[in-house]
Amino acid sequence: MAANPGNILIVDDNESILSALEILLSPQFQNVMTLPDPGRLLSELQKKDYNVVILDMNFKAGLNTGNEGLYWLGRIRETDPDVPVVMITAYGDIDLAVKALKAGASDFILKPWDNEKLLATLKLAIQLNLSKKEVKNLRERESELKREISREHKFIIGSSPSLMSVLNIVRKVAKTDANVLITGENGTGKELIAQEIHRLSARTGEVLVSVDVGSLSETLFESELFGHVKGSFTDAHENRQGKFEIANKGTLFLDEIGNLSLHLQAKLLSAIENRQIIRIGSNIPVPTDIRLICATNRNLENMVREGLFREDLLYRINTIQIEMPSLRERGNDVIILAEFFLKRFSHKYNKPGLRMNQQSHEKLMKYSWPGNIRELQHTIEKAVILSETSVLKPDDLYLKPSSVNISAPSTTIEEMERNLISQTLERNNGNLTAAAEQLGITRQTLYNKLRRLKND
Repeated sequence: MAANPGNILIVDDNESILSALEILLSPQFQNVMTLPDPGRLLSELQKKDYNVVILDMNFKAGLNTGNEGLYWLGRIRETDPDVPVVMITAYGDIDLAVKALKAGASDFILKPWDNEKLLATLKLAIQLNLSKKEVKNLRERESELKREISREHKFIIGSSPSLMSVLNIVRKVAKTDANVLITGENGTGKELIAQEIHRLSARTGEVLVSVDVGSLSETLFESELFGHVKGSFTDAHENRQGKFEIANKGTLFLDEIGNLSLHLQAKLLSAIENRQIIRIGSNIPVPTDIRLICATNRNLENMVREGLFREDLLYRINTIQIEMPSLRERGNDVIILAEFFLKRFSHKYNKPGLRMNQQSHEKLMKYSWPGNIRELQHTIEKAVILSETSVLKPDDLYLKPSSVNISAPSTTIEEMERNLISQTLERNNGNLTAAAEQLGITRQTLYNKLRRLKND
């Protein structure tokens, strides 16, 4: 293995110079590439990430003006302004070498060169290049951290048995590096659970990177997750880290994983299995060390049966599956959350002392909350904004009429759920898999509901 890191590109039309430099440098550095023709220089820079370029000043026989070297130096600076360029020149070209330094070259080497000085020059140039890359990577990670920190801190609120069961699993799984799949309806707090897993994990000091993969187009997916190198496509004006690289040593949260096409599922599976990614336009694998958490409101097991989701990917992402209970399954948590939101928005909109009466509580408890916690939050915020008195009455709470149980106000949600499950099991002769499919939930979720209803 080479003693020093670094990829070196040598461009010189003199074959003996190329051979001599290759013999000298190959044992010292990771990769040494030689080019006798500068016409291939730019395409080579786009194919591979080089840490230094050694560039001759003259290429055409009989010419010693150095203009060719200066021309190609300028093209390199346009293509990759961060790569150091060391000019190689004869003794008589010192003035040209100085001119090259002013044009952006990092250093120059005199022919014939001193091996020790040459190696020292290249090691310094490579070290500076690697340091620049590290600083850039750190800045991107810092930017992601600032975005994460600037997010409003949210608490997991409630005390219902269904929520406590979830939090118990969270505490256990957080200590491991196991991949987690969080399922449940929209608005149940899946991202909040992902944040809690990260907070309680050994990676809590690193960044949590969240990506809504459902909002990414086919063309943006690879660039967003895997990154790209400059020039790899029309708008790739500079090298860019993808979310996998930014999340290295930390946690990557992929929301709406069920919305990925089969084509993108295959690419994601490859990155997870190989623990490495390749930026668009590059052929250099980049190792990644992430904790993966995914979330979806879709039934992935049904999607596998329908050929819409890869079974091998499902196995990869759900070492542990956590099913988030809907708000209608959480009993009195509805009131606890409503009071929490009331306090927050009363402060936000400068309406101190605002409260709800008992009739408002009863209205909230009878509602089925199809939008779950997110809908409850919006309902309370709207009520606070429009309130004209210090007490929120039932009429101040704007709910969808179709979701209010008018016909059977005395029947609790738990009783309705118990009856529905019982009837569905009876129709399917006790077959849990068939009943779960008919109810639109996973078999594990149905099992959890039966166990909870049994203990109630």
